[in-house]
Amino acid sequence: MDSLYHAIQLVCVYAIPLIFAITLHESAHGWAASKCGDPTAVRMGRVTLNPIPHIDPVGTIAIPGALLLMSAFTGGGGLLFGWAKPVPINPRNFRNLRQGMLLTAIAGPGSNAIQMIVWALLLKLCVAVGIYDKFVLSVCSAGISVNLMLMAFNLIPIPPLDGGRILRGLLPERAGEQLDRIEPYGMIILLVLMVGGGLTFFVRPFLMFGQWLVNLVL
Repeated sequence: MDSLYHAIQLVCVYAIPLIFAITLHESAHGWAASKCGDPTAVRMGRVTLNPIPHIDPVGTIAIPGALLLMSAFTGGGGLLFGWAKPVPINPRNFRNLRQGMLLTAIAGPGSNAIQMIVWALLLKLCVAVGIYDKFVLSVCSAGISVNLMLMAFNLIPIPPLDGGRILRGLLPERAGEQLDRIEPYGMIILLVLMVGGGLTFFVRPFLMFGQWLVNLVL
Protein backbone atom coordinates (compact mmCIF):
# COMPACT_ATOMS: atom_id res chain seq x y z
CA MET A 1 0.00 0.00 0.00
CA ASP A 2 2.85 2.36 0.86
CA SER A 3 4.47 1.62 -2.50
CA LEU A 4 1.25 2.43 -4.35
CA TYR A 5 0.87 5.72 -2.46
CA HIS A 6 4.48 6.62 -3.23
CA ALA A 7 3.96 5.78 -6.92
CA ILE A 8 0.88 8.01 -7.18
CA GLN A 9 2.68 10.81 -5.37
CA LEU A 10 5.69 10.53 -7.70
CA VAL A 11 3.50 10.67 -10.83
CA CYS A 12 1.69 13.76 -9.49
CA VAL A 13 5.01 15.51 -8.78
CA TYR A 14 6.53 14.81 -12.20
CA ALA A 15 3.42 15.10 -14.39
CA ILE A 16 3.39 18.88 -15.01
CA PRO A 17 7.13 19.50 -15.52
CA LEU A 18 7.49 16.36 -17.66
CA ILE A 19 4.62 17.18 -20.02
CA PHE A 20 5.83 20.74 -20.51
CA ALA A 21 9.47 19.65 -20.86
CA ILE A 22 8.58 17.28 -23.69
CA THR A 23 5.98 19.38 -25.51
CA LEU A 24 7.76 22.74 -25.32
CA HIS A 25 10.84 20.99 -26.65
CA GLU A 26 8.94 20.20 -29.84
CA SER A 27 7.33 23.64 -29.99
CA ALA A 28 10.80 25.19 -29.84
CA HIS A 29 11.84 23.16 -32.89
CA GLY A 30 8.87 24.57 -34.81
CA TRP A 31 9.54 28.13 -33.64
CA ALA A 32 13.20 27.95 -34.69
CA ALA A 33 12.25 26.47 -38.06
CA SER A 34 9.84 29.37 -38.66
CA LYS A 35 12.58 31.88 -37.91
CA CYS A 36 14.79 30.10 -40.44
CA GLY A 37 12.16 30.33 -43.18
CA ASP A 38 9.94 27.25 -42.73
CA PRO A 39 6.39 28.14 -41.56
CA THR A 40 5.08 24.54 -41.67
CA ALA A 41 4.83 24.03 -37.91
CA VAL A 42 3.26 27.47 -37.37
CA ARG A 43 0.60 26.81 -39.98
CA MET A 44 -0.24 23.48 -38.36
CA GLY A 45 -0.65 25.04 -34.91
CA ARG A 46 2.39 23.32 -33.43
CA VAL A 47 4.20 26.44 -32.20
CA THR A 48 2.18 26.89 -29.02
CA LEU A 49 2.59 26.77 -25.25
CA ASN A 50 -0.50 24.56 -25.13
CA PRO A 51 0.80 21.01 -24.65
CA ILE A 52 -2.31 19.28 -26.04
CA PRO A 53 -1.40 19.51 -29.77
CA HIS A 54 2.02 18.01 -29.01
CA ILE A 55 0.98 15.09 -26.79
CA ASP A 56 1.77 11.61 -28.07
CA PRO A 57 -0.23 9.04 -26.05
CA VAL A 58 2.70 6.63 -25.96
CA GLY A 59 5.75 8.89 -25.78
CA THR A 60 4.32 11.69 -23.63
CA ILE A 61 2.13 9.68 -21.27
CA ALA A 62 2.52 5.89 -21.37
CA ILE A 63 6.31 5.49 -21.51
CA PRO A 64 7.21 8.23 -18.97
CA GLY A 65 4.38 7.07 -16.71
CA ALA A 66 5.59 3.48 -16.81
CA LEU A 67 9.16 4.55 -16.06
CA LEU A 68 7.98 6.66 -13.12
CA LEU A 69 5.92 3.79 -11.69
CA MET A 70 8.83 1.39 -12.15
CA SER A 71 11.12 3.82 -10.37
CA ALA A 72 8.63 4.25 -7.52
CA PHE A 73 8.09 0.53 -6.95
CA THR A 74 11.78 -0.36 -7.20
CA GLY A 75 12.93 2.58 -5.10
CA GLY A 76 15.40 3.63 -7.74
CA GLY A 77 16.05 6.80 -9.66
CA GLY A 78 16.12 5.37 -13.16
CA LEU A 79 16.40 7.12 -16.48
CA LEU A 80 13.28 9.10 -17.37
CA PHE A 81 12.57 10.12 -20.94
CA GLY A 82 9.74 10.53 -23.43
CA TRP A 83 8.78 12.26 -26.64
CA ALA A 84 6.00 14.30 -28.22
CA LYS A 85 4.55 14.22 -31.72
CA PRO A 86 7.39 15.27 -34.03
CA VAL A 87 6.98 18.81 -35.30
CA PRO A 88 6.57 18.88 -39.11
CA ILE A 89 9.51 20.63 -40.77
CA ASN A 90 10.21 21.13 -44.47
CA PRO A 91 13.96 21.81 -44.86
CA ARG A 92 13.42 22.98 -48.44
CA ASN A 93 11.90 26.17 -47.01
CA PHE A 94 15.03 27.09 -45.06
CA ARG A 95 16.83 30.14 -46.35
CA ASN A 96 20.09 28.37 -45.49
CA LEU A 97 19.68 24.59 -45.25
CA ARG A 98 22.73 23.85 -43.09
CA GLN A 99 22.13 26.75 -40.71
CA GLY A 100 18.40 26.08 -40.54
CA MET A 101 18.83 22.42 -39.61
CA LEU A 102 21.46 23.28 -37.00
CA LEU A 103 19.45 26.04 -35.29
CA THR A 104 16.25 24.00 -35.37
CA ALA A 105 18.03 21.09 -33.70
CA ILE A 106 19.62 23.31 -31.03
CA ALA A 107 16.24 24.87 -30.15
CA GLY A 108 14.87 21.69 -28.54
CA PRO A 109 17.58 21.13 -25.90
CA GLY A 110 17.81 24.91 -25.57
CA SER A 111 14.15 25.04 -24.51
CA ASN A 112 14.88 22.44 -21.82
CA ALA A 113 17.79 24.53 -20.55
CA ILE A 114 15.51 27.58 -20.30
CA GLN A 115 12.81 25.59 -18.53
CA MET A 116 15.39 24.25 -16.08
CA ILE A 117 16.39 27.83 -15.24
CA VAL A 118 12.73 28.86 -14.82
CA TRP A 119 12.06 25.99 -12.40
CA ALA A 120 15.23 26.85 -10.47
CA LEU A 121 14.16 30.50 -10.20
CA LEU A 122 10.68 29.42 -9.09
CA LEU A 123 12.23 27.18 -6.44
CA LYS A 124 14.39 30.07 -5.28
CA LEU A 125 11.34 32.36 -5.15
CA CYS A 126 9.37 29.85 -3.07
CA VAL A 127 12.20 29.63 -0.55
CA ALA A 128 12.64 33.42 -0.52
CA VAL A 129 8.98 34.09 0.32
CA GLY A 130 8.77 31.28 2.84
CA ILE A 131 6.83 28.68 0.86
CA TYR A 132 8.06 25.32 2.14
CA ASP A 133 5.16 23.14 1.02
CA LYS A 134 6.72 19.76 0.25
CA PHE A 135 4.65 19.17 -2.91
CA VAL A 136 5.45 22.60 -4.41
CA LEU A 137 9.17 22.26 -3.74
CA SER A 138 9.16 18.71 -5.10
CA VAL A 139 7.50 19.84 -8.36
CA CYS A 140 10.11 22.59 -8.81
CA SER A 141 12.94 20.15 -8.12
CA ALA A 142 11.41 17.66 -10.55
CA GLY A 143 11.24 20.40 -13.18
CA ILE A 144 14.97 20.93 -12.84
CA SER A 145 15.92 17.25 -13.02
CA VAL A 146 13.45 16.34 -15.81
CA ASN A 147 14.63 19.11 -18.12
CA LEU A 148 18.29 18.32 -17.48
CA MET A 149 17.62 14.65 -18.14
CA LEU A 150 15.78 15.28 -21.41
CA MET A 151 18.36 17.83 -22.51
CA ALA A 152 21.16 15.34 -21.85
CA PHE A 153 19.33 12.52 -23.63
CA ASN A 154 18.62 14.64 -26.71
CA LEU A 155 22.21 15.92 -26.88
CA ILE A 156 23.62 12.42 -27.37
CA PRO A 157 25.35 12.80 -30.77
CA ILE A 158 23.50 9.99 -32.50
CA PRO A 159 20.94 10.68 -35.25
CA PRO A 160 17.97 11.03 -35.18
CA LEU A 161 18.41 12.74 -31.78
CA ASP A 162 19.02 16.49 -31.70
CA GLY A 163 22.65 15.88 -30.77
CA GLY A 164 23.08 13.95 -34.00
CA ARG A 165 21.48 16.79 -35.99
CA ILE A 166 23.72 19.33 -34.26
CA LEU A 167 26.82 17.26 -34.96
CA ARG A 168 25.69 16.90 -38.60
CA GLY A 169 25.50 20.66 -38.92
CA LEU A 170 28.98 21.15 -37.49
CA LEU A 171 30.80 18.46 -39.48
CA PRO A 172 32.29 18.92 -42.95
CA GLU A 173 29.95 17.66 -45.67
CA ARG A 174 31.79 14.40 -46.33
CA ALA A 175 31.91 13.48 -42.64
CA GLY A 176 28.26 14.51 -42.32
CA GLU A 177 27.29 12.12 -45.09
CA GLN A 178 28.97 9.31 -43.17
CA LEU A 179 26.97 10.25 -40.08
CA ASP A 180 23.76 10.16 -42.14
CA ARG A 181 24.37 6.46 -42.80
CA ILE A 182 24.07 5.77 -39.06
CA GLU A 183 20.56 7.23 -38.74
CA PRO A 184 18.62 4.08 -39.76
CA TYR A 185 20.36 2.28 -36.89
CA GLY A 186 20.17 5.17 -34.41
CA MET A 187 17.34 3.78 -32.27
CA ILE A 188 18.99 0.35 -32.13
CA ILE A 189 22.22 1.97 -30.93
CA LEU A 190 20.30 3.90 -28.28
CA LEU A 191 18.55 0.73 -27.12
CA VAL A 192 21.89 -1.04 -26.77
CA LEU A 193 23.29 1.91 -24.84
CA MET A 194 20.26 1.94 -22.56
CA VAL A 195 20.48 -1.78 -21.78
CA GLY A 196 24.23 -1.54 -21.28
CA GLY A 197 24.03 1.50 -18.99
CA GLY A 198 25.65 3.86 -21.49
CA LEU A 199 22.78 6.35 -21.40
CA THR A 200 22.92 6.58 -17.62
CA PHE A 201 26.65 7.27 -17.85
CA PHE A 202 25.98 10.15 -20.27
CA VAL A 203 23.04 11.62 -18.32
CA ARG A 204 24.50 11.30 -14.81
CA PRO A 205 26.67 14.48 -14.91
CA PHE A 206 23.61 16.55 -15.83
CA LEU A 207 21.60 15.03 -12.97
CA MET A 208 24.46 15.63 -10.55
CA PHE A 209 24.46 19.29 -11.59
CA GLY A 210 20.69 19.44 -11.05
CA GLN A 211 20.99 17.96 -7.56
CA TRP A 212 23.78 20.42 -6.74
CA LEU A 213 21.57 23.27 -7.93
CA VAL A 214 18.60 22.12 -5.81
CA ASN A 215 20.82 21.75 -2.73
CA LEU A 216 22.27 25.20 -3.37
CA VAL A 217 18.82 26.81 -3.48
CA LEU A 218 17.43 24.90 -0.51
